[in-house]
Amino acid sequence: MKSLMSKKARWLIPIYTVFYVAAFMFLEQHVTNVHIISSPLDQYIPFCEYFVIPYYLWFLYIIAILIYFSFFGADVREFNQLVFSLGIGMTIFLFISWVWPNGLDLRPETFPRDNFFTGLVADLYQRDTSTNVFPSIHVYNSVVAFIAINRCKALRKRKVIRAGAFVLSTLIILSTVFLKQHSVADVLGAFVMNAVLYVIIYRPELLPGRVKKTAVE
Repeated sequence: MKSLMSKKARWLIPIYTVFYVAAFMFLEQHVTNVHIISSPLDQYIPFCEYFVIPYYLWFLYIIAILIYFSFFGADVREFNQLVFSLGIGMTIFLFISWVWPNGLDLRPETFPRDNFFTGLVADLYQRDTSTNVFPSIHVYNSVVAFIAINRCKALRKRKVIRAGAFVLSTLIILSTVFLKQHSVADVLGAFVMNAVLYVIIYRPELLPGRVKKTAVE
């Protein structure tokens, strides 16, 4: 384990990606009797198809972060903190989806407008079912990415990049509810998971016993 933490284990990324995609596809095909998630706030959030752009940008965002932290400015500790934050959170999501199947009933039956962006949303709806939504991985990973960028020593003076990461992460989080891809409850669940894993991975000295070293070095 110590040798694993002494250098960037880049091979973890493709291996875990294959595992995650396979597990997610299995759950998508076999999840039944889902628990419908909702929040009273959902009805006050209008559908807005323009948020499909930041929603799709999430994929490029996460890929770009992984490439940067794997091959460029980030040190080994920062790389490990990022990949373990992503991997642990996504694994918890898979476990929740397995033991507590969940889904949404928020998507509009018809779109209020017919344009290029609603066409993209219709395609998104076909590709991504409304099951396995809690907590939102779009939200969770966006927060993880922003934290990693904000804490990266090599990017400390890159205010434009850090500000851009904050804006993009915020837009992605908003896109999940404005596209009716997630409930407010999914967003809050992701924030709670972010907070818990942030303390464990980045600030373990806050845990009982006042551990001095980071959990992932």
